Amino acid sequence: MTKKNSFLTNRIKGIGYAFKGAFMLLKNEASIQVQAVIAVIVTFGGFYFNISNTEWVIQILTIALVMSAEGINTAIEEIADFIHPNHHPKIGYIKDVSAGAVFFTAVAAIIIAGIIYIPKF
Repeated sequence: MTKKNSFLTNRIKGIGYAFKGAFMLLKNEASIQVQAVIAVIVTFGGFYFNISNTEWVIQILTIALVMSAEGINTAIEEIADFIHPNHHPKIGYIKDVSAGAVFFTAVAAIIIAGIIYIPKF
């Protein structure tokens, strides 16, 4: 009988898997790469315009939301393609709905950026 790993060991392994997944997304997915560049630009903008602590929190949460939505969308698309590699209307619907969720977060992020940065100009 093999010994189960401890709770702490499993958590550390889980963090490692999460870092691996984040790295894979950044390395392989153009949409995440674009979002990462935008995140860097608005982060520099935050320092340049000396945004408030509240604006930083909102900006960081918005970046995390968009990047997370992109990652989940990528996972859904990969699963859909794995299950049914050929074109299928239901798979197309699933992928479109998933992309639509990313669209909502991206539009919200643009609005939030406008609220934070337009008054600075």
